[in-house]
Amino acid sequence: MQAGDTSERIVVDGELFAIILPMTYDAAGIRFFTSDEYSQQLASMSYGAGKVIPAHTHNPVLRQVSYTQEALFIRKGRVRVDFYSHAREYRTSRILGPGDVILLISGGHGFEVLEDLNMVEVKQGPYAGEKDKTRFEAALPAKLRFD
Repeated sequence: MQAGDTSERIVVDGELFAIILPMTYDAAGIRFFTSDEYSQQLASMSYGAGKVIPAHTHNPVLRQVSYTQEALFIRKGRVRVDFYSHAREYRTSRILGPGDVILLISGGHGFEVLEDLNMVEVKQGPYAGEKDKTRFEAALPAKLRFD
């Protein structure tokens, strides 16, 4: 872990379900949080004034995406993210606030807006409509506690 690295990995039943990059994350340089095979890549870049990132384009590369992964950027408000196993069983929750970023990689998830919220979502396309997701009844603990 690098100095200033406050990132968190949410692991459920031994599988990486999400990566949270809180607003407080501030490690120098470039850091990728995902391995090369992930269909969505998450990195942080922090450079001083004068750093030049060479101009570039991206080449057409055929990719096959099996599962949608999505990144959420919290702009204002607070939201609770609930994580569910592949068997749709509740495992844990996290609260995100302004400036936080989360990459949802695998498993189930649901949300409760705790304060008026504005967030940006980025995910792969094209959107497949109702074929893209399976909704289920969430069985949450009677009381979720956060210190």
